[in-house]
Amino acid sequence: MFSPLLKIPVPAKLVELYLDLRRLTEEQVRDYSEPLSDKLLPDLHPLEQHVFTIVLDLSETLVYSDWKRDRGWRTFKRPGVEDFLEHLAQFFEIIVYSDQQNMYVDPIVDRLDSKQCIRYRLSRGATKYVGGKHYRDLSMLNRDSSRIIYISGNALESSLQPENCVEIKPWKGDVEDTTLLDLIPFLEYVGKHRPADIRTVLASYQGHDIAKEFIERSKEHHRRMQEQKQTGRLWRR
Repeated sequence: MFSPLLKIPVPAKLVELYLDLRRLTEEQVRDYSEPLSDKLLPDLHPLEQHVFTIVLDLSETLVYSDWKRDRGWRTFKRPGVEDFLEHLAQFFEIIVYSDQQNMYVDPIVDRLDSKQCIRYRLSRGATKYVGGKHYRDLSMLNRDSSRIIYISGNALESSLQPENCVEIKPWKGDVEDTTLLDLIPFLEYVGKHRPADIRTVLASYQGHDIAKEFIERSKEHHRRMQEQKQTGRLWRR
């Protein structure tokens, strides 16, 4: 037969030590899984409250890094990336938001953005860790969610706000790629006309290639305007 369990008193100091260690562990886990701050970006200047924010992923969106035995790691710029940044900086606040460590992000952005079009850089410490993955939490940016566009080759898999996402083709070194340049007309239109809620606009493009669909809609709008002008001339005769 088994002997009855004995009740062994536990010293109060040992209990306190255990509770302190558990509290410390919980804080460390929370610090690792949550962004470093509730406001990842400083307030916008009062004169820029109308400005939209473009959030860009880094890897396979602006650059691509690969490793070969004979040369090690090398990082390549996506075709058109510098023109893309320089042109859109006229209309938008541009942010890079990566799930990589800042020791990787900073030197790449320094070389990529010689004209300092990118205002802020957010790295892994600013992501939210959920289920083994680092997500971009756009709600923590300290920006109006109706004015945020997140562009990434893996947007829907890397953001907690799919309604703000523009998912583009991931770039893995194709020198003929024009994806970023193709997006400029749509983004410039948004930057100039500033719709009330970009999420509604993006929802209207769901299931379509935004760059191509925007051109088609623009052509259709131009055709209708020409027809209205022609109808107006006929009525005036």
